[in-house]
Amino acid sequence: MRAAPLRALYQRACAVRRRLPERIPEAGPAGPEHSVCVNAPSKRPSATMGEYSRFIDWDKMDSSIQDQDSKELTSTEFQELKQLARQGYWAKNHNLRAKVYHKLISNIPCRTVTPDAHVYRDIVGKIVGKRNSSTIQLPEFVDDSLVPTYCLNAEGVGAARKIIACIASQFPDISFCPALPSVVALLLHYSKDEAECFEKVCRLLACNDPSRHLIDQTFLAFESSCMTFGDLVNKYCQAAHKLMVAVSEDVLEVYSDWHRWLFGELPMTYVARVFDVFLVEGYKVLYRVALALLKFFHKGRAGLTMESDNVQRDIRAFVRDIAKSVSPEKLLEKAFAIRLFSRREIHLLQMANEKALQQKGITVKQKSTSSPKRQNVHLAVHAENFKSEIVDVKKMRDIWSWIPERFALCQPLLVYTTSEHGCSLSRFFSHCEGHEPTLLLIKTTAQEVCGAYLSTDWDERKRGGGKLSFFGTGECFVFRLVPEVERYEWVVIKHPELAMTGLEPGSVPPPAADPSSSAGAPSDPSGRLSPFLSARHFNLPSKAASMFMAGDRECIIIGGGDGQALYLDADLNHGRTSHCNTFNNQPLCSENFQIAILEVWGFIDTMSS
Repeated sequence: MRAAPLRALYQRACAVRRRLPERIPEAGPAGPEHSVCVNAPSKRPSATMGEYSRFIDWDKMDSSIQDQDSKELTSTEFQELKQLARQGYWAKNHNLRAKVYHKLISNIPCRTVTPDAHVYRDIVGKIVGKRNSSTIQLPEFVDDSLVPTYCLNAEGVGAARKIIACIASQFPDISFCPALPSVVALLLHYSKDEAECFEKVCRLLACNDPSRHLIDQTFLAFESSCMTFGDLVNKYCQAAHKLMVAVSEDVLEVYSDWHRWLFGELPMTYVARVFDVFLVEGYKVLYRVALALLKFFHKGRAGLTMESDNVQRDIRAFVRDIAKSVSPEKLLEKAFAIRLFSRREIHLLQMANEKALQQKGITVKQKSTSSPKRQNVHLAVHAENFKSEIVDVKKMRDIWSWIPERFALCQPLLVYTTSEHGCSLSRFFSHCEGHEPTLLLIKTTAQEVCGAYLSTDWDERKRGGGKLSFFGTGECFVFRLVPEVERYEWVVIKHPELAMTGLEPGSVPPPAADPSSSAGAPSDPSGRLSPFLSARHFNLPSKAASMFMAGDRECIIIGGGDGQALYLDADLNHGRTSHCNTFNNQPLCSENFQIAILEVWGFIDTMSS
């Protein structure tokens, strides 16, 4: 099988009807708000599709799927499957897609005792009994705000509820899984009967391969994935993130919708194409597609006025109506053009976010409230409590919108200022040690303002044995606020080609070992979680690409390699700034400057205090 003819075949079948997803009617009278569909001309499934057509209302299905010749898929190589999935090789052949799904899901390594089709046949009568399927209450863990049915017929709608109820009985450890109804509904389109669909979903839930993260099953995993998505938006969709911060009262509440965009609002044709690639490449695909959706939303809303209470609704409506502006091919093209972190780094980021939530006691969803709110910039930086001699509340809120989600749950705490604690490095270090991360702000005598977000405790400098040595992680960044606002992140984030083993461009295949070796964090003899974006995770061409922060009795340096983003002398009176390789920055202020005031801010956790 070669890419060129496959791509030609795929392109010839791109004229597709787009529809809004249906909703499974809740128990009780159904109304217009419970079901939305657009009928196509009446069709009958062909004989070859019959075994996979039991639950489908073919009047709602994409007509281009019907008349394809039977094809087979013989490849088992990861890279070829990845290419075929992205090209949509089986997207226009219902029978082939069903067989591919069966093959891919059957190959998922699972727990020794995983419920199968036989278990379903044994338990469905006991759990459902003779009740009408429309009266079956969904388990609380599906957070039943949205349950898409896509192109299911009445039997399929009822089957989805029965399968979900049976899964709930077999997986008592699931506490929060809003994606489950969508997965069940989608796989019913490609299953011969209820028992087969049940087995497929159970295998996805019971996957025990540590390198494959498939479906979130706890509120902790779900919420940390939302924080992780927020972090990715902050780095890869900065214009959209800036808009969300400006118009939303709660940024994380907007980003917590990312699962709903994919598993609730996205039309059937699109979600099936996403699922094609998801089964091959895993959870990272979902982040990519959600980022692409946000990019397209921002592009379509550029220059338009949005009110803060409408942004969530506007994004949901955009995703539902995406066929009006973006094809499935363009959506995936955009998604895979994003040069995203490796699976290992995303795993580390998600683990760091989980740890932050656990420390704050946010592990289960409270019935009386919505999702725990991110301490957004307007709440974290209180106008009545915040006092700085360098920045006002608005500028501090701008900075706060840049920091990682797990620290945006905190409020700023002034730990050092030259106007109060004196101008010396010894006092600087004595006040800053024990705080991680920290925010460095500098105001020059020329009224320029710049600074740095520093990921690591300054106490780490002592590991150099008295010698000036660099430490920190790729979460560090430098910025200027006056005369204009500009942020400079680690150069590897925007130029992953500098470290291909740590970051991977969307269009370039990862190393052969990537599927099995990139999921877990490297071992750490200290027993601590290996930090996200640690330089030792990357095959960097030189140390100049990872000179984040350094300090001794003589100076402080932020960023290095062919210059320094910031250099401050021992008396904290004078400094200089220039381009450096670590951040690929322009000078943050006048190249040689005198410090008027310097402040260091820490992060205080108000949620668990």
